[in-house]
Formats: sequence, structure tokens, C-alpha cells
Amino acid sequence: MIVSHAHRFIFIKTQKTAGTSIEVALSAICGVDDIITPIQSWIEGERRETAGRGPQNYRLSHPLVPRRAWWKRLAGRPERHYHPSVGYYDHMPAWRVKAYLGDDVWASYFKFAFERNPWDRQVSWYRYKTKSKAAGERPDFPRFLADRRRAFVDNFDLYSIDGEVAVDFLGRYESLEEDFAEAMRRAGVNDQVALPRVNASKGGTTDYRAFYDEASRDLVAGWYAREIALLDYRY
Repeated sequence: MIVSHAHRFIFIKTQKTAGTSIEVALSAICGVDDIITPIQSWIEGERRETAGRGPQNYRLSHPLVPRRAWWKRLAGRPERHYHPSVGYYDHMPAWRVKAYLGDDVWASYFKFAFERNPWDRQVSWYRYKTKSKAAGERPDFPRFLADRRRAFVDNFDLYSIDGEVAVDFLGRYESLEEDFAEAMRRAGVNDQVALPRVNASKGGTTDYRAFYDEASRDLVAGWYAREIALLDYRY
């Protein structure tokens, strides 16, 4: 998640939509007062090489920032960069960003996010969540979907507030470069901003439809009916 006071824009980072690549690209145009949330440690080195600017200004003292559990503090458990207790964090929902920045900033800044065909996104999420499993231990796709708590990708609630889309521009992963360029144009960024390729899921280029049967196709359609209706996605 990035807030650029220099360019007056807010980037809401969704799951499996090239969000990390976008963050790296945006970090290159951020100023010293802008908010840049941490990402995976192994990518931070690449971000600094590409953008020259890493995480900054993301820690926050605010009544709505949740405190870490006392037992974690007592036990000396490390604080995760994606936990809400840090302040601004990775994959932060729009309602929380708005609460922290205030109504005036939220209303006056250009806000954008990206979405992806849910059937395709679900396969990418499956590959990501099972990438550490050995070949014999990796669950097949239908078995992965059976655990909704692990399999569900809650993107819609990141860029909406009270069920309504809260960003000014919702780009598509399927037209990533063109829509990113359009977002930069609307944000008033005149310099060309190149998108690097980082943190891409591995697992081949098989058409996502090869993973589905009728039951799993309908299950995903039900899970993500809001995104499908919003952007008129087709299986």
C-alpha cells in the first residue's frame, strides 16, 4: 500500500494482481514524506535497486491501530510487517486507510487498485499458497478449494467500503500496463513509470480453465459474484 503526498494518490494493494510490481514502480517516484509499506524481505533488496526507496513512514500512532497481543510482546515474538499493529501495512483495506488519513485527504487524493478475473486469480492463489509443498504433499485444486478459510481471496473488501467501490479507478490485471499508465495519467504523474516483474507465481502457463470442473467453476463464481458482476468477467 502506498500513499503519495507528493503526487496526491493512494494505491490500494490487492492479492495476485501484480501489486508488488506496482509498489516497486511507485516507490521510484515517491518523496521523503510519502508512505511506503514493507513487502517481503527478499524483494526489498530488489525494490531498493530498482526504486532507490524502501519502506518508510508506515508506523503510526492512532486510536484505531490495534495493539499486538500481550503474550506476543511478552514472548518477544517478532512483529510481522503485514500485521495491522504496525500502522500502515500490506494489503490494507480502504476503510482503514481512510480512517488513518482522514476524510479530507481521502476525498482529495486519487485512489486506485487492480482486479483480476477471479477464476484465473484463484489458480494463481492456489499456486502461491501451495508452492512450498513437495509434489506428493501438494493438494489438488478441488481439495484446496474445500478449505474456504485458506482459499478465499478477499479483494473486493480491500477496495470497497460498506459494499461500495471506494477507489476512483479500478484497473484490470488483464490489461495491466495500459491500465497502470492510465492510473498514472489520472494521478497527474507525467514521467513514464516502468513496471518491473517481481513476485510472480511460478507453476507454468497452463490455461486456468484446465484446473476446473463444473463444481469448482460454480463455487468460485459464487465466492466472487461481486467482482464478476462489477467488471463483467467471464469464465
